[in-house]
Amino acid sequence: MGREITGAPVQRQRPLRARAMFFSGTGTTEKVVTAVADRLAEELSGAVRAEDIDFTPPARRDRVWSFDGADIVVFGVPVIAGRVPNVLLPFLRTLEGGGALALPVVLYGNRNFDDALIELRDILEERGFHTVAAAAFIGEHSFSRVLAAGRPDERDMAIAEGFARQAAEKIRGLAEAANSADALAEAAYRAGPVGVDGMQPLRPYYTPRDRQGNPINILKVKPKLDEAKCTKCGICVSACPMGSIKEEAPGVVDGICIKCCGCEKKCPEGALYFDDPGYLYHKEELELGYPDRKEPTLFL
Repeated sequence: MGREITGAPVQRQRPLRARAMFFSGTGTTEKVVTAVADRLAEELSGAVRAEDIDFTPPARRDRVWSFDGADIVVFGVPVIAGRVPNVLLPFLRTLEGGGALALPVVLYGNRNFDDALIELRDILEERGFHTVAAAAFIGEHSFSRVLAAGRPDERDMAIAEGFARQAAEKIRGLAEAANSADALAEAAYRAGPVGVDGMQPLRPYYTPRDRQGNPINILKVKPKLDEAKCTKCGICVSACPMGSIKEEAPGVVDGICIKCCGCEKKCPEGALYFDDPGYLYHKEELELGYPDRKEPTLFL
């Protein structure tokens, strides 16, 4: 049960629905946004915890998702090259916000979230959501088991809980003068989009470079398969968010690879690996260049 809203009682035609919606190749984004949604539902009196929407599997991006003013959506994506993953843009532009409140959240691998959060916020606003809070959290870098290893950790999750509490307090403030979910949506609209770090116009995607400043192109790099280790378990098939690993050929990436590394990190046998020199150089440079712990950044 959530805690009572202080002040004048609010009569609602519909209960608020708190849910998480996310793309999460290795599970770090999912871990944060579901925890925030859980706490929001507990903090807001009368709110219900609605079913989450995981749009990591390709089939979940084949439909249009619609919301309304009773929804509070904690919306999470990973940062790739300092931006929202470009493969997600066509799907994100089909969303129908319908006046729902939204909390955009991005997860980055300890380098920087650059313009990813402002890009996600603006997409959600354009699609009819009203953003009331936002955050950038840190997750273990997809390329590495060293860079931000094990994150989000207990400290991060405590911050996520605090973020949810602060967001709930802000929503309660908006709700005090509203007697319906539609009125709450109008109050959030009048309050305006949450302010976040980032630049407009958006900067180009981050480009890895060597020590002479020459760009390193890893766009077409894919993991390789050690067939001697592969047991054909199929975990990598379900792990690939692009549907690029087929059931008839587990471990073989035969399509777009966004290098989320879900297949590599989830393989119980360690059968998938990268050996591209540019990729390995960039991975090492990230590990050497960003060893200090970054902390989550909250916007309310």
